[in-house]
Amino acid sequence: MAALIVAIVTDRPLLRQAVVPLTAFSGVVIAGIVGLMLLGDVGVIEATFWLVDLTSIELHFLEEDGPETATKAYAVLVTVSLVVTGLWVGETVLSAAFGGQVQEELRHMQANRAIDSATDHVIICGYGMFGRTIASRLHENGRDVVVIELDELEFEQALADDVLALHGDARREEVLREAGISRAHTLITAIDDSNANIQTAITAGQIAPTVRLIVRVGDAMYEPLARRAGADEVIIPEVVSGEKVTDSL
Repeated sequence: MAALIVAIVTDRPLLRQAVVPLTAFSGVVIAGIVGLMLLGDVGVIEATFWLVDLTSIELHFLEEDGPETATKAYAVLVTVSLVVTGLWVGETVLSAAFGGQVQEELRHMQANRAIDSATDHVIICGYGMFGRTIASRLHENGRDVVVIELDELEFEQALADDVLALHGDARREEVLREAGISRAHTLITAIDDSNANIQTAITAGQIAPTVRLIVRVGDAMYEPLARRAGADEVIIPEVVSGEKVTDSL
């Protein structure tokens, strides 16, 4: 359970920033209740009520003996601390909203909705220089593109470039399905890892046998493997760039 909470907080920038002030606020509440219970010799419910209504402390000590002045002073201190930490929480949320984090979350949701309705699109696995170049050219030609990127920085860059993108591992079936593989025209594996690209092609071919597969590999030795994995076309960037250089001489 603790690991799940940590994972959720880590994945959400807004929660990550708010966790410290929220912890401080919760700590003040707990300390206030415990302190009032000890000072007034009362239960949890009554001590909690004292935090909301300070006048109830005076009514309590009209009938009971005890450190009324110390209890009132402690209650005031706790109340001031609650106000301060509450303002801290509010400031953090507002700062996140005007700093763009809430807008960023909304942009992610909008991208996911657009991906759900995409058809006959091109899925590009990897948004490094190779994948970014392909996405840019396709966009210029009016083609719909969906990028799958595992690296968080590259994923954020894709969103900043107004490219529909998913944050995940393209080798996973559920990620490919989320990218609309069954509705896609072509899938291009553009990761700088031949094995990962071939694994992605195998998974994609099993889910959507009719999708066109273009697989990037780093060496000619991987081409037979890529073909057996179902690749319709195999790209070796170094070979292609070398041919362009020689053609220009």
